Amino acid sequence: MTTRSQHTIARAAAVHGVGFLTGADVTLRFLPALENEGISFRRVPAKVEYTVSRQRRTAIERGGATIELVEHVMAALAGLQIDNCRVELDAPEPPGGDGSSQAFADALLRAGIVELDAPRRSVTLRHPVSCGEGNQTILGVPHAKGGLTIRYTLDYGPNSPIVPQFFEVDVTPEAFLNDIVYARTFVLEQEALALRAMGYGRRTTARDLLIFGHDGVIYNTLRAPDECARHKLLDCIGDFALAGCDLVGRVEANRSGHTHNAEFVRRLKQSHSAEFWQRPESRAA
Repeated sequence: MTTRSQHTIARAAAVHGVGFLTGADVTLRFLPALENEGISFRRVPAKVEYTVSRQRRTAIERGGATIELVEHVMAALAGLQIDNCRVELDAPEPPGGDGSSQAFADALLRAGIVELDAPRRSVTLRHPVSCGEGNQTILGVPHAKGGLTIRYTLDYGPNSPIVPQFFEVDVTPEAFLNDIVYARTFVLEQEALALRAMGYGRRTTARDLLIFGHDGVIYNTLRAPDECARHKLLDCIGDFALAGCDLVGRVEANRSGHTHNAEFVRRLKQSHSAEFWQRPESRAA
């Protein structure tokens, strides 16, 4: 199949804010990159091979440099089909913003998106790929209509203040901007208190992201009834981008998280290794 062209940004752009983990003032800068350069954070390639074990987030590491919470930045880049970009930070994490990808997408759109001559690699699921067990699973299957479709199902059980919900999207820049980019990180109140006790989120409040108490969201308002499922789908887009290519297939994620997302990408690369090594076909004229 023919593939699309690669993209980068036209000029540098910056995002300023507070880090969710450290509470530090953080500046992130997006810089243009050459074709086939890919995405990198402080010279750490944004590839699944460089992920390190974390709970509730995605981190990458190489040569002593570790970058935490890359998933929302990666979702903005992947959602807008920006394939080559250098990300500079003056802290070990990006600004938290409101827990969504909105601030990053806005900065990238202000920078402008440039088409490059080189074709973008895509990998098509030829057979099922799965990971997880029990009720936390990810299944990728071939998709007759092409492109990438993701369906996320969220269900924390009958006693959770977060109601069962799902969201499905054909991943395109238009759909990302209309349906996904604004969906925010969410935690339960007791989880937020536990994280604060561990020293995280010292400058983060219930107005900065979604915190659920027994009766629902605290000091905030949902942007969509299924915002939590949309955010989990946003995380999938960011984590799946660690494959370093476009994916073509249908992915159904059920109650899964960042660890599952990374494992799915590893299994995909292993089971479709021939496609990852194959040179991309020329783009359509």
